[in-house]
Amino acid sequence: MSFEDLSIADRIAKIRPTLPESVRLIAVSKLKPASAIRQAYEAGIRDFGESRIQEAIAKQEELQDLEDITWHFIGHLQTNKAKLALERMQWIHSVDRLKLAREIQRLVDKGSPCPNLCLQVKFRPDANKSGWDWSELQQDLPQLDDLSGLKVQGLMTILPFGLPSQESQTIFREARQGCDRLQQQSWAHLQFSELSMGMSEDYPLAVEAGSTMVRLGRILFGDRPT
Repeated sequence: MSFEDLSIADRIAKIRPTLPESVRLIAVSKLKPASAIRQAYEAGIRDFGESRIQEAIAKQEELQDLEDITWHFIGHLQTNKAKLALERMQWIHSVDRLKLAREIQRLVDKGSPCPNLCLQVKFRPDANKSGWDWSELQQDLPQLDDLSGLKVQGLMTILPFGLPSQESQTIFREARQGCDRLQQQSWAHLQFSELSMGMSEDYPLAVEAGSTMVRLGRILFGDRPT
């Protein structure tokens, strides 16, 4: 039987032992039905990633009996959807601009909860991805550190599509080194203990480089509808 023919539970059973205990497996369930999430949950997964707030809310309503799920928002977050994301998600991996960070602070000041946050960074130019490039992030970090209501835990990165494995490995190592440098600096409110990187195509390289969270969709759930 090929890997593609395996059930969700069997796929999880094959992949989980390959991950160190220190690496959190986030099952990217976007565009997949709540029934698929339930199958993954029954196989031991507790972290699920969604990229559209309304889709996530619909699944949360359907899965209210699964009370110990941790929900991760991994898509581009519009400022007008930030309030819902703060209320519904325990993690937001895609804080990708200072304007969004300031909007989150404003909402927290008005009483919204603040989930754990990751700052989205591009370590190579990529017109298809949002996020700071490394030099831009350095410029904005002092202003981000002034936002005392934010729970920034680390960085998130997504590689440009179609890179050779050697280049992917190089970027993942750069991301780990960059996160380590930030963690060694003195910040009032920012923390950099988490590094969210690695997807279905490249997660072994990300884990080898020092990722603490991998976001796996297709390899767990199969291809998404186009």
